[in-house]
Amino acid sequence: MIDKNKVQEVLDKIRPVLQADGGDVMLERIDQKKGLVEVRLVGICTHCPMAQITLKDLIEKGLKEKIKGIKKVIPHPESMENDEQNKILL
Repeated sequence: MIDKNKVQEVLDKIRPVLQADGGDVMLERIDQKKGLVEVRLVGICTHCPMAQITLKDLIEKGLKEKIKGIKKVIPHPESMENDEQNKILL
C-alpha cells in the first residue's frame, strides 16, 4: 500500500528545487491498485518545456526510490491540457 503521508514527505523534499525556479508540485491522487501517483505541476512548471523530464527524472525517480509500490508517476490531466495549449502558443 502506498502511504499518502510518505508521498507528501518525499514531495516536500523535492519541492524546494521546483520552487527555486518558480514552480511547485501537488499530489492529486494515488491509485493503489495500479501503483500510480498523479501529481500536478504548477507555477512556471506548467509552461516549462522540461516539465516531462522533471516529472520522470526528478519526481518519479525520487518517489520510486523511497516508496515501494509506486510503478509510475503521471501528470494530472489539466496539467497536460495546459502543456498542450502552451505548445500551441510557442
